Amino acid sequence: METGASRILASALLLVIAAAAPAYAQVVDADAAQALAKRNDCFKCHAIDKTKQGPAYKRVAARLKTKPDGVAVIVEHVTSGHMVQLEDGTEQNHKIIDTRDPKELSNLALWILSL
Repeated sequence: METGASRILASALLLVIAAAAPAYAQVVDADAAQALAKRNDCFKCHAIDKTKQGPAYKRVAARLKTKPDGVAVIVEHVTSGHMVQLEDGTEQNHKIIDTRDPKELSNLALWILSL
């Protein structure tokens, strides 16, 4: 059964996809994306160009930038809290980012895909 929150998230994801469709390289605000990542301790597990506990953002971008749903995949990843496997083989729930603003989520995803 779908909850109200999951319906809202699904709607937000559709808006993010629609807003991001023109071009992944077109980041609205790289500084804001990095600030959101810092505020959520994303750099604790990820770096731009090297593997830490999680994959480098450049590796994520290389895998997803050619996919039409790349933005949606990243937004889903940072908003769902699903189980992830870390580089050392352990598993943990991915931290849920502290915003539901579709523009902020899209901007973060576009920034990652632009790397």
